[in-house]
Amino acid sequence: MTQGAQFGPGRRALLGAAVLGASGAALAPTGTAQAADTVRSGHGHAGPAYRRLPVPTVVAHRGASGHRPEHTLGSYQLALDMGADVIEQDLVPTKDGHLVCRHENDITGTTDVAVHPEFASRRTTKKVDGVALTGWFTEDFTLAELKTLRAKERIPAVRQENTLYDGRWQVPTFEEVLRWAEKAGRERGRPVWLHVETKHPSYFRGLGLGLEEPLARLLRRYGRHKADSPTFVQSFEPSSMQRMAKLVAGPRVVLLGGAADRPWDFTQSGDPRTVADLVTPEGLKWISGFAQGIGPTLDLVVPRDAAGRLGRPTTLVRDAHARGLVLHPYTMRNENSFLPADFRRGTDPTAYGDAFGAFAAYFATGIDGIFSDQPDTALLAAADFRA
Repeated sequence: MTQGAQFGPGRRALLGAAVLGASGAALAPTGTAQAADTVRSGHGHAGPAYRRLPVPTVVAHRGASGHRPEHTLGSYQLALDMGADVIEQDLVPTKDGHLVCRHENDITGTTDVAVHPEFASRRTTKKVDGVALTGWFTEDFTLAELKTLRAKERIPAVRQENTLYDGRWQVPTFEEVLRWAEKAGRERGRPVWLHVETKHPSYFRGLGLGLEEPLARLLRRYGRHKADSPTFVQSFEPSSMQRMAKLVAGPRVVLLGGAADRPWDFTQSGDPRTVADLVTPEGLKWISGFAQGIGPTLDLVVPRDAAGRLGRPTTLVRDAHARGLVLHPYTMRNENSFLPADFRRGTDPTAYGDAFGAFAAYFATGIDGIFSDQPDTALLAAADFRA
C-alpha cells in the first residue's frame, strides 16, 4: 500500500469483530472503529507530515531489535531495509555531554563493559528514578571511553540468535544516527523517520546533563526541528515534552506506562496524578496542549485478564482521537513470553506464537501505529489489515 493510502470502515469494522471474537475478547467499545476512521480520513496529502505516514505505522522498536542487538547501526539499518516506517532511538548522555543511543544509562547488559578490567572500578550502585541499580552507567564515561566498548544482545536467553552479532557494533551517538539517516534518505529519495526518546530527563538534569537542549541543537543542525520534519520526540516525563515544545516544532509524544505508574517528574514536583489520570478525557486534553500523540503500553488499549488473555478494549483510542492525538502503543514482540496468552503457541517461551493474530487484534482497535521488535512481521500484519 502506498503512503497515505486508506481503507474503508466496513473492512476494518468487520475485521475487528472477527479478530476480537476469535481471541475470546469482546468487541471494541461502540464508536471506536468509526472514530478511528474519522481521524484517519485526514491522512492524505494535507496536514502535518506525521499524518501522512502509512496507517498503521510500524515503528521499529530500538531498530530491528528482535533480529540484531538493540540500538546499534546494524539494528537500525536492518529495520530500514525491512521497510519500517519509523525507527526508534533512546537517548542518554555521556560524562562529557554527548547523546548516545542506549535503552538505559545502565549499560551492564547491553555492552561488554564487564570484561574491561580498566573500568572495573566504575561499577557502582545508583538510584535512577527511585530505583536502585548496580552496574556501569553512561554518565560515568566520556564518549571516547564508551567507544572502546562493543554492543551485545540484551536478552540472550530469549534471543540466542542475536548473540551471533555480539561485539560487531559500537554504541552509536545520536549524531552518528542523524548522519546515517541523512545519507540513507538521500539514497532512498525520501526521509528516514525517527522516533527519539529522552530517557530519565529529570534525573539527568539533576546531574547537569539535561537532554532536551543538546537534542534540540542536534535536530536544528540536521534540519529536523521543523513542524514537518520526519522526527517524533517522546518521553515518559510530560515536562520533557513541554520543554521540547519550546525548542522544536516537530511532533511530540507522551509515553504512558501502567495505569498505576506516576511519571517521575510528577513525583519530583508533587503532582499526584498517575497514568490513570492522564488517560481520562481530561488528562488527554491536557496532553494535547503540548503534544501531538501518546505512546501507551498496549495494556492500556486492550487490558489482559488474570490469565493473560486479551479482554475488552478500553475507550483510549476513541478518547485520544477525539483530542486529535495519534496513538503509537508499545511493544509487540513475536515470542510467546511477550504475547497475550491467547496467542501463545506451544510451551517454549522463546518460540514465536501467533504474532499475526495479536497484531490484527490490536490494529482492530483503531490505533495509528505500533512499536515492534520484529518490524518485518509488523509490516506484513499491517499490509494484511489494510487489504
